[in-house]
Order: sequence, then C-alpha cells, then structure tokens
Amino acid sequence: MSLNPDAIKAALRAKVIELAAPLGMDASDVTDDDILPATGLLDSGAILELVVWFEATYDIRIKQEEMNIDNLGSINAMTDFLLARKPS
Repeated sequence: MSLNPDAIKAALRAKVIELAAPLGMDASDVTDDDILPATGLLDSGAILELVVWFEATYDIRIKQEEMNIDNLGSINAMTDFLLARKPS
C-alpha cells in the first residue's frame, strides 16, 4: 500500500463516496478539508466503518485518545495522521 499523500487522499475520498452511496448521499464533491461528520454525508455507522477500514487498509491501530476531529475529521487530517504515524 502506497503512503503517497495523493494516493491516500484518493483512497479515502473513494471510501467516503462508497460509504455515502447506500445512505442516498452523493459525496463526489467532498473536499480534502471538509469535516466529514459535519457534512452530513456519513452517519455514525458509516464514520465508524471508515475508521475501521482506515485501520485495516493502512495497518495501524488508533488509540482511543487519538480518535478525534483533529486526527480523523477530514481527508487531510486522516492523511496527516497516517503519515505522522507511519513515516516513509
């Protein structure tokens, strides 16, 4: 799995779009800076599914105290968090 920031962002964006679709939401215009819980594109279950996917895809374990908007609230935040945890 690539740790290229653009590849990470693309994968996250694709997953957000995938998770929003069954909820009847079109997330195709989600931006890297959008605060995902605030967009209304994902419900709490979809957000949890995104976090579980993120952990599994990038082989990281997120500690309880790390689960916050600063680390996981947006595509940019998740990318920065991952790159800080798993430097190339």
